[in-house]
Amino acid sequence: MDNSDVARILYEIADILERQGIKFKPQAYRKAARSIESLEESIETFDDYRVIPGVGEAIAKKIDEIVRTGRLEYLEKLKEETPDEYGELLQLPEIGPKTAQILARQGITSISALEKALERHTLRRVKGFGPKTESNLKRSIELHQFKTERRLLGKILPLCRQLKRALQPVCEQAVVAGSVRRWKETVGDIDILVISRMSEQVMDTFTGLSDVEHVISRGTTRSTVILRNGIQADVRVLPEESFGSALQYFTGSKEHNISLRQLAAGKGLKLSEYGLFDRKTDERVAGESEEEIYRHLGLQYIPPELRENQGEIEAAQTNSLPQLVELGDIKGDFHIHTDWSDGSGSINAMVQKAEVLGYEFVGIADHSQSLHIAGGLSSEKLLNQHAIIKEMNDSIDGITILSGVESDILPDGSLDYPDSVLEQLDFVVASIHSRFKASRNETTSRVVEALRNPLVTILGHPTGRIIGRREVLNLDLDIILSAAAETGIALEVNCYPDRLDLNDVHVRRAREYGVALALGTDAHSIQDLDYMELGVGTARRGWASPEMIMNTQCYTPR
Repeated sequence: MDNSDVARILYEIADILERQGIKFKPQAYRKAARSIESLEESIETFDDYRVIPGVGEAIAKKIDEIVRTGRLEYLEKLKEETPDEYGELLQLPEIGPKTAQILARQGITSISALEKALERHTLRRVKGFGPKTESNLKRSIELHQFKTERRLLGKILPLCRQLKRALQPVCEQAVVAGSVRRWKETVGDIDILVISRMSEQVMDTFTGLSDVEHVISRGTTRSTVILRNGIQADVRVLPEESFGSALQYFTGSKEHNISLRQLAAGKGLKLSEYGLFDRKTDERVAGESEEEIYRHLGLQYIPPELRENQGEIEAAQTNSLPQLVELGDIKGDFHIHTDWSDGSGSINAMVQKAEVLGYEFVGIADHSQSLHIAGGLSSEKLLNQHAIIKEMNDSIDGITILSGVESDILPDGSLDYPDSVLEQLDFVVASIHSRFKASRNETTSRVVEALRNPLVTILGHPTGRIIGRREVLNLDLDIILSAAAETGIALEVNCYPDRLDLNDVHVRRAREYGVALALGTDAHSIQDLDYMELGVGTARRGWASPEMIMNTQCYTPR
């Protein structure tokens, strides 16, 4: 059993307990699962699982059973408590045990049966299943299908890097192309392009990897496999003279490539994965590198993140593409949780990791008092933490610890602490964690009211979405962006893999409004601090330059 296998079982336990209406325990299992998922070493190398953040004695015993036997009796018993007749329905975000029981009485015990019932509107005769419920269930099915068909970029990146490392001994160069290279938030499959003089060894290595579940095809220059997590992966061995054109082609997007080929045709050229050719003579004029292809087409080099046919080609024709933010520009992180609330690492441990990352500052932002399930801090406890952070700053050099909080935005738009508490902090991240289904006017007004509070520094995960699980809040983003531009409050790009909120489209809109951005990992463990690269990738996709991002500047306590 590898780390992802163990984490998956703990996540499954959390999901079932949550469906049963049990409080607190699901959070504990998810916390342990996140820690295990983030481990750099194999779970099998641990003598005592309790040293893993978030793992206590009870969960440690369960991990031991999983690693030793490959199964967990506790999970099997939990599954027995969920009748098989409607277990599939419980995979849908909108359906709990009670709703599943009601549907089962109507003969609906599968997602496909539910889809048919929704198409025929047969549920409307059941009490409580009106048009609004129908709409919610349809959207729930769509979210489930999206989640099963595509994988989160943050979960796929480590696997891509693992595949590259495995291929490196038998190739001169290996690049992961496709949506991974464009830093899209979700990934449908993995494309790896390789330069190698040992094509057979590349194919043997790739198809023989332990992560491979099934080999679909194996050739001399291309092989396709299904990995253990269900995602398809392809590897292609290419000649050096066409590697750049193939990389450009397989990076995409499809829409970008179509426009690029049309541009080439207008210049008497033809572009394919094999190179850029003169249409009359069929002579290759470029292909070894992407840079020379764009140069021969009269374009400024277009970074992969921008290749979505959203105006990047037109901007490249006039040499007006923005200078995009890079990971090396980031000087600190504004959104870090510790073991004072629902994080697994101490303040000191999180700071040490930030120092390893070369940061100049690190912002501690534990949860506020209303969020009981996440161990939110009372005013007294928050001020106690603030005093400790001040003492820590007096004893360390090279990095500044910012004392902040992630304060809930209450239904009326006020914050979770009195101003007399908030004004003592270095920064305040204001976030919504409740009433996700409120009306558009109510939610928008709630956020705008919070933005008018001069003590707010950053609006946290502004649209509230969780990819594949929860849609964006029903709000008017243009009104919020306008208010943020007026008040000077930054909007967060939350770097957590299943949030990436603001997303790339919203980042670009923020850019148009002149709104500042703040990148925050929302880290709940030491390893989560590495998610900063996902936020940077999202910001780059939104055409963000270093100047519009708070993290690129030195931020000092107020």
